[in-house]
Amino acid sequence: MENYSASLNNVFHALADPTRRAVIAKLGGGSASIKELAEPFGLGLPTFLKHIKVLESSGLIASEKVGRVRTCKLRRANLTAAEKWFDQQRTVWESRYNNLDNLLTTLKGEENES
Repeated sequence: MENYSASLNNVFHALADPTRRAVIAKLGGGSASIKELAEPFGLGLPTFLKHIKVLESSGLIASEKVGRVRTCKLRRANLTAAEKWFDQQRTVWESRYNNLDNLLTTLKGEENES
């Protein structure tokens, strides 16, 4: 469980930044070079590479250098930890909302009997 929490923390940290989320979205369509990924942001390459490093260390992307071009690809399997966490939260909150609905229905019925 501790490793699960650590990887989940890293994933959420990486996804907390809009630039990194945009990189993930772009890579969802396929591999891309660092240059292609950096173009829309207007950031200097050193600054953009910091974002890439965070994404790599979280395990969300992998990069490979061939010649002078570094290409990144999405590691979809590593999004699974976040997906499972959201599914668990959805289940918990659906149960809570169902309980609240039942309580409100019961209270409304008691109010109508008075």
